[in-house]
Amino acid sequence: MTWRPHRVAYKAQADRDLARLGRALADRIMAAIDRYAETGHGDVKELQGRTDQWRLRVGDWRVIFTLDHGNLLVIVLRVVPRGNAYR
Repeated sequence: MTWRPHRVAYKAQADRDLARLGRALADRIMAAIDRYAETGHGDVKELQGRTDQWRLRVGDWRVIFTLDHGNLLVIVLRVVPRGNAYR
């Protein structure tokens, strides 16, 4: 399957997660999300034991998301530090 550019949607919890971060870190994470949505490139792996959930690694932070290929949408669920990402 060839990657086509996707739009990004943030769930309320992901918005709250980003709001708690400093502006520079939040901008860096959102840039990584936008880059992935546009190109399909990034350190992304499917999460084991979770149906249709993926993670994007951005330094010590993890972006947990799902993909809706039918609507070309990346749905960001959470933005959490590495140690809390998989609990």
